[in-house]
Amino acid sequence: MGSVKYTEEALISLLKSRDNGAFEYLFENYSRALSGVIFRLLQQEEMTRDVLQETFVKIWKKIPEYDASRGRLYTWMLHIARNTAIDATRNKHFVAAGQIQNVDFIVHKVNSQHQWLPSTDHIGVRDLLKRLNEDYRMLIDLAYFQGYTQEEISKELNLPLGTVKTRIRAALIQLRKLMTENKETIKS
Repeated sequence: MGSVKYTEEALISLLKSRDNGAFEYLFENYSRALSGVIFRLLQQEEMTRDVLQETFVKIWKKIPEYDASRGRLYTWMLHIARNTAIDATRNKHFVAAGQIQNVDFIVHKVNSQHQWLPSTDHIGVRDLLKRLNEDYRMLIDLAYFQGYTQEEISKELNLPLGTVKTRIRAALIQLRKLMTENKETIKS
């Protein structure tokens, strides 16, 4: 299965015809990226796995509704993953588990690093990223928060490598401008 490659159009067509091999391909090629998005929202590995599974079940059920004229397949799946993760955060069991896990996570982080380093949430970068357009935000997220290379992003989003490089550079320029404009916000 690893050597099979599909164009986005062919993949969508096969998914809509309920082809199991195409769905396996979809999971193999997109689960890592979607899992990263879900984990950032939930900060719980077990819950992330559960939500990822639920996300792919929803994708399978909703693929007949997918309309390529409204956006790329990955963007559509990303919205499903985010919405499913947000729904999970509203679950009372998530809230209770999160309170316990957050303390464990902080203790582990301090013990493993022997010092506390502020995350991007603490210095305001996440808030600035929200002000970038969706395409730029997705590229920055994949490159800097999920550790994808530009080549991997190119394959993941089915974009030419040159386009990925140009958009990441433009996103960084826009982010730098936002940081300059919001210096006081970042310091506090």
